[in-house]
Amino acid sequence: MQVASYFKAMGKMFRLFCLGLFCHLLAGCAAQKTTDKPYHENLAAHRPKVILPSETSNNDTATQTKVVLVVAPTHNVNEKVDAVLDSIDRYNQVRKFVDGYTIQIYSGQNREQAMEAKKKMTSDLPEYTANLQYQQPKFRVTVGRYFTKLEAHPDLVKLRSSFTAAILVPEKIPVR
Repeated sequence: MQVASYFKAMGKMFRLFCLGLFCHLLAGCAAQKTTDKPYHENLAAHRPKVILPSETSNNDTATQTKVVLVVAPTHNVNEKVDAVLDSIDRYNQVRKFVDGYTIQIYSGQNREQAMEAKKKMTSDLPEYTANLQYQQPKFRVTVGRYFTKLEAHPDLVKLRSSFTAAILVPEKIPVR
């Protein structure tokens, strides 16, 4: 009995779906207008006036008169942009660190395990340089300095083949 009521309910839902689809298609067709008149728009009033140089030819030589039209700028923003760029330049000269990322392959309190991780890193993947740091109370072995996560991702994938615990961590990168 329950199966029959289930199929009956599904049949009603299917009919409602078909009715909605038909109404949607009908409304979409009604919105389209077909006209025999083509659409035209006159943009001549907005086009800039161009004065072409006049050409005159005397025998084999052609002389051209060049008309130069000087336009005075009405909205000059160069001074404002220069001031903003100068302030950014001064800020960058004072700046010592930038936000970036590094790959951490080991973090723990055991110094011997940290040294083993660094040794394994130099033997398995010699193209990378491992850095051993002690930040109380733990040792960290990190690899590389990256400005974006996207830049670090290919190296992270390579390092995860040897170090399954390798993660990307935010770090301040010294400038210069």
